[in-house]
Amino acid sequence: MAMFDKLLANLKASRKTIVLTEGTDARILDAAARLLGEDIMDVILCGNVDEVKAAADKGGFDVSKATVLDPLTYPEMDALVSQMAELRKGKMTEEECRQALSKSNYFGTMLVKAGKADALLGGATYSTADTVRPALQIIKTKKGANLVSSSFILFREADGKEEKIAMGDCAINLGYKDKLDKDGNVVLTAAQQLAEVAVETARTADFFGIDPKVAVLSFSTYGSGKGGTVQLSHDAVIEARKLDPELTIDGEFQFDAAVSAEVAKTKCPDSKVAGQANTFIFPLIEAGNIGYKIAQRLGGFAAYGPILQGLNAPINDLSRGCNADEVYAMAIITAGMA
Repeated sequence: MAMFDKLLANLKASRKTIVLTEGTDARILDAAARLLGEDIMDVILCGNVDEVKAAADKGGFDVSKATVLDPLTYPEMDALVSQMAELRKGKMTEEECRQALSKSNYFGTMLVKAGKADALLGGATYSTADTVRPALQIIKTKKGANLVSSSFILFREADGKEEKIAMGDCAINLGYKDKLDKDGNVVLTAAQQLAEVAVETARTADFFGIDPKVAVLSFSTYGSGKGGTVQLSHDAVIEARKLDPELTIDGEFQFDAAVSAEVAKTKCPDSKVAGQANTFIFPLIEAGNIGYKIAQRLGGFAAYGPILQGLNAPINDLSRGCNADEVYAMAIITAGMA
């Protein structure tokens, strides 16, 4: 696929190191063996050295070229603790930082922060929250970002043609409410948050070779319905245009208006997005998660993600139901974005 050609070219031009937080998991070891065998990147596996070696031997995975780091015996742990305590000043004591760093998710994230690695991939056994929380606390959001979001890149091949679409946010933000300061003043509206998700997802889509035509979805097209997420999606389009005036974005749309030229002619004939959207923004995580899985299972798309957006370094999450092929692909995506 062209999307992987670009990532592999990036990795060939600039060697990267990825941290895989679950070093004893057979799926992780399988993918790591492939990445190392194909000389794509350097790999750090988190875990007890003997346990990682035993698991690799049991599965027949050659990870001899990987670096295995155990947070319980890491020689530079004191330096990591001090650095994390400074980052979490007033929020976590040194002892609390040391306790957190005894776990691979925090330890691996600090390795990225300390410059020992370029990227991190976790979540084969950790929850999404346990991957995102250390990233928010240690890596933090990039300048101008108010939240972390996620997107999926979906790919399928039919009749000799490749088709790629992007969907966000399907994994991180449970919903959008106005954010208030301590005095109760609105500092970031729900629509501004969803608009940021739209802009970030469009940037991710562009990185993967999709010329983004962004549809912000709801159960209404141009005010045909009322209530629910209609106003949120409508207002998010307005806010997204402020954030990125060059972005091709429209809505709110029902899904059929977003993808069907025939429906678009009837419901929104003057839209530059309707009927040809390839980047879809969901106003609720329920809709996003259901939507991408329908596309994956019934539409025959391969789904890559969740790809986290808004962080200062590439940190990505795996599904706990992932297989080794998905770990391999997500490792290339994650390191290739570094």
